[in-house]
Amino acid sequence: MTTFLNLLSEPDKQAALAGAVKHGGRQVIRFDPADFCKIPGSPFAYWVSGRVLEAYEGQKYDDEDHGRGTRCGLGTLDDFRFIRLFWEPKARGDVWVTYFHGGVFSRFYDNFPLIVNWYDSGKEIKTFVESKVGSASRKVQGEDKYFQPGFVFPRRTKGFSPKFMPRGGIFSTGGQAGFAPPEELAQTVGLLASQACTFLISLSQGRTGDAAQFEVGLVKRLPWPPFQKFEKQLATLAYRSWSLRRTLDTTEETSAAYLLPGVLRSRLGEFDTCAIESELEEIQDELDKIALQLYALEETDCALINQQIAASHDVTGEDDAAEEEGSDIDDGNQAGASATDALLSWAVGVVFGRFDWRLATGDRQVPREPDPFDPLPDKSPGMLPEGTAPFLSHDGILVDDKGHPHDVSHLVEEVLLRVDVAVPDNIRRWLQRDFFAFHLQRYSKSRRKAPVYWPLSTVSGSYTLWVYYPRLSSETLYAAVNDFVEPKVKDVGEQVAALRNKAAARTREDEKQFEILQAFELELIEMRDTLLELASTYRPNHDDGVQISAAPLWPLFRHKSWQKLLKDTWAKLAKGDYDWAHLSRNYWPDRVREKCKLDRSLAIAHDLEELYVEPEANPKKTRGRKKADT
Repeated sequence: MTTFLNLLSEPDKQAALAGAVKHGGRQVIRFDPADFCKIPGSPFAYWVSGRVLEAYEGQKYDDEDHGRGTRCGLGTLDDFRFIRLFWEPKARGDVWVTYFHGGVFSRFYDNFPLIVNWYDSGKEIKTFVESKVGSASRKVQGEDKYFQPGFVFPRRTKGFSPKFMPRGGIFSTGGQAGFAPPEELAQTVGLLASQACTFLISLSQGRTGDAAQFEVGLVKRLPWPPFQKFEKQLATLAYRSWSLRRTLDTTEETSAAYLLPGVLRSRLGEFDTCAIESELEEIQDELDKIALQLYALEETDCALINQQIAASHDVTGEDDAAEEEGSDIDDGNQAGASATDALLSWAVGVVFGRFDWRLATGDRQVPREPDPFDPLPDKSPGMLPEGTAPFLSHDGILVDDKGHPHDVSHLVEEVLLRVDVAVPDNIRRWLQRDFFAFHLQRYSKSRRKAPVYWPLSTVSGSYTLWVYYPRLSSETLYAAVNDFVEPKVKDVGEQVAALRNKAAARTREDEKQFEILQAFELELIEMRDTLLELASTYRPNHDDGVQISAAPLWPLFRHKSWQKLLKDTWAKLAKGDYDWAHLSRNYWPDRVREKCKLDRSLAIAHDLEELYVEPEANPKKTRGRKKADT
């Protein structure tokens, strides 16, 4: 046996050391160094009890004979090229599938907003990866488990964070996955979500709390007790936790679970966030108690666990790190939206035909809650179902123009009146000054910025057209000119002519208005000419994503950071950095075709694989025999 002194938590280590040497006490620990080997990885864990050591002596989680195991998944090496947010393409179809990434600390549930290009079994990704690292298998891992239900867990959060993984998707390198027999999946997730499992997994790498990283190898070696005695209870608690966390997510506009904004959510049934959070804490406590029994641990062990990983209860948690070099994935925490902002944003979505106002009036029944393992839908249940009449029929363009039948401010007020909600003051001011910045933040996830409402404005911002990205087409800019800008130019021109004709009879107020209208007319003419110039070559493709599709229009955006991002994106497109995009082939077809001859992944992206020319293999050098010494 060896004597150890545990003074890590002592504020005055010198005094504590002197006291321990002289008087002994709880800081003095007798431990057999041979016992370090009982824990996978042999960490320097002299402070653990014999009960903890015994927990590691049983079977491990990884057991292919019983259908249990963990896998690393797909890494793209270029997330901007291959990954989108689920609302960017027209539909998932046979190209885009759910991409289970790491995400933030959130046990049981995640909304998984990412999708990945897996057309033709990932042919383009695999070819690209091969060109970078020589073998696709180095980044395309665990493919035999793709599309199966299981659980996914981030590599680095404040506690082990297993989440139900629906079928029909692909797990990533940062969102590693685990599997178990279908009849054991829910209870497996329930047990894994306990503080005891977080502690045992962390302990085997010699780090706990914020320093721990939860790799698949650590989960494979996790002690795994028989849980038949608590099987039903674990499953029930796990399903309930998933349901509660999903219920909280039904007020998040960018979630696949979204129904209504918070101020309207109670119309669909009881919705008390405090009560939900309280129940989730009770469930976590119950899971922790069950885990202690299954691992034969005691209250003293429980106290140690709580001391080491107390931060694990913080559901906001620490973000998972970027998955790999070239990855854009990073789910930053976003500040919660104010109740008014969320309500007005929803109303804007109703006007554009994105969300269904009938859920708020009771004219549409609330869709049933899905099973945790059901494939994620293309649309949230709060969105307008296909074939349903929208609040207003239009071509995807609205305008900030008081008195116009498609004036967005007036239409938002109409929505709020329709659902019997008090209309806030200064909606037009909010739309002009605050809405796009708010919208851009809410629709930015995993380092992707993908706003769906685009404000195209005159130089001063005095006239704005709002374009709805899902309805975007090669005809949109022409429609903007013909249906909005040109009639406005004509109307303002007539007002200018009327004031000009008054000549000397113009009052001081007339003179001021005359100057304003003249400047406004010039801005409108400039906007019209810019739109027409862009329209002649603009052929957007939703598979390129929002940022690429919006890049040619950068001169018409006034939000500074968004305009700069789009201007930089357009420069990179012109330079050839994004020649995988459909938009690049539209503007620079000859350059793209030439590149397709040399880059097979680009040829696949543009369906021009017949252009690709396989390079000649370099002849192998033969090594001659050494000449014998003479």
